[in-house]
Amino acid sequence: MTDEGVPQLANQRDIETVYQPAEDSKLLADAVVEAVEPGQRVLDVGTGSGYVATRLRREAEAEALGVDLNPEACEQARDAGVPVVRGDMVSPFRDEAFDVVVCNPPYLPTPPEQEWDDWMERALSGGEDGRAMVDPFLDSVGRVLRPDGEAYLLISTLTSPEEVRAYARERGLQSEIVVEECHPFEKLLVLRFW
Repeated sequence: MTDEGVPQLANQRDIETVYQPAEDSKLLADAVVEAVEPGQRVLDVGTGSGYVATRLRREAEAEALGVDLNPEACEQARDAGVPVVRGDMVSPFRDEAFDVVVCNPPYLPTPPEQEWDDWMERALSGGEDGRAMVDPFLDSVGRVLRPDGEAYLLISTLTSPEEVRAYARERGLQSEIVVEECHPFEKLLVLRFW
């Protein structure tokens, strides 16, 4: 409830306030679990429920932690055993702190008139072009990666993958498609950057 006694929008929609694992989360986790080595320091940006970080900790024996703006996501990830920081993407962390950074950002293009101002909307809406969080991630991830570090980003064909890769190149990041998976209206891709 808000201060005025009006239910929050998430309550009106009767939905979760934290993004729960779905096919995109599984695709990203499967890709990075194979690539990460035991003991590597990994940051899961926008960790949500902590699913990807949990799998990295358990299956790859990585030192994985999460970061999320949503306080409820931080609580869920913490409850799942993931060390988590409440913050905006990589801003809370020092330079060259991680071997690997992973991110499953909101990538669905969403017209402004269809957006709700709640945590779940922030987890789902990628803005008008689907890149509201993708571009800022690419702008900042290089700072926290060690010199031989890698970043993994999940996007959709709805997010213009070639434009995303070109944007990354302009920031000095090379990329490749690691895995892709077809769905009825889109293809999900995991991109690796270095």
